[in-house]
Amino acid sequence: MKAQQPFATWVEVDLEILFNNIKIIQQTTRSPILAVVKANGYGHGFIPITRTAEKAGISWFGVARPRMAVKMRQEGIQANILVLGYIAPEHIEEMICLDVSLTVWTDQHLKLVAEAVRNCGSRARVHLLVDSGMGRLGCLPGEALDLARKIATADELEFEGLFSHLARADELDPGPTRRQEQVFNNVIAELGGEGLLPSIVHLANSAGSLAHPSTRHHLIRPGIILYGLAPSPEVELPTGIKPILSWKSVLASIKQLPPDHGVSYGHAYITKSSELIGVVPVGYADGYRRVPGGQVLINGVKAPIVGRVCMDQFMVKLEGIPDPQIGDEVVLIGKQGDQEITVDQLAAIWQTINYEVTCGIGARVPRIYPDTTQS
Repeated sequence: MKAQQPFATWVEVDLEILFNNIKIIQQTTRSPILAVVKANGYGHGFIPITRTAEKAGISWFGVARPRMAVKMRQEGIQANILVLGYIAPEHIEEMICLDVSLTVWTDQHLKLVAEAVRNCGSRARVHLLVDSGMGRLGCLPGEALDLARKIATADELEFEGLFSHLARADELDPGPTRRQEQVFNNVIAELGGEGLLPSIVHLANSAGSLAHPSTRHHLIRPGIILYGLAPSPEVELPTGIKPILSWKSVLASIKQLPPDHGVSYGHAYITKSSELIGVVPVGYADGYRRVPGGQVLINGVKAPIVGRVCMDQFMVKLEGIPDPQIGDEVVLIGKQGDQEITVDQLAAIWQTINYEVTCGIGARVPRIYPDTTQS
């Protein structure tokens, strides 16, 4: 099967499947969604992902960096955007002027945001982040009430949201999540008792959204499940959710190497007999890790990677591949014929998680969005 793209390697993202995934999540959780599109939409390309999510009825998006929020506004996206983490002081004013919601968790944050409002002519929308057990960003639970009072009494600030983040919702044992939830619920009760509870309370990440319904509150914050991947082996995806990403390349070279011939740096692989070896123009600079044990699909058959992965290419053993030809499509992630290599399978070989596989696909790898409605 000849490749259909004029690139050495590329990613294909099926936006129709994304749309369907979102609809399934909406039906399953019965909750409004804040779609997490940080890290370039988990490596899938955040602008097309955001546009498709908007069509599916999503009006909130979460990012990690101000630069993404700026790009979204430049692209005409008017939906609500929340920067979920740290913003350097010099970017705060820009975020406010672009009507982007900010995360705060210290007195210093509040002062910086209040000062930045002066040149924007509008109040700053803020979400107070509480550390209920993640041990990352956020104020301690005992500090939340004092900060909420300060937000509520500051003319420059609109107290829009209160949130926290679950650390272990993707595990079988519900105990740690229940304890975090109780800590967060205590904060909710404390703020509510003084009439300070904002209109948007959110806690559930992907795993929480599916496995812990009581954490859903006013918004859920799915990330990995939007893209058709499970948060962990312990959290089952709803029926019908599918991966939206395939990673492909081409067979760039084929040659018969004699016995005892080294392959790639360090000759970690040496041919045992006369062997047909192919070259695939993908390497660790593209995000394909320098870890032994990988396989790819060529003409519907799995071909093992041999030798060390290089910066821009790796080698495969072509014995058993039917009629390999230069230009044949090579599938690194996805389906070919009745065979499939999944993100989770590749993550297992690399001894990591599926999140890191897709997020790690390099910026130089083009993202392609086939019009599946025409197929």
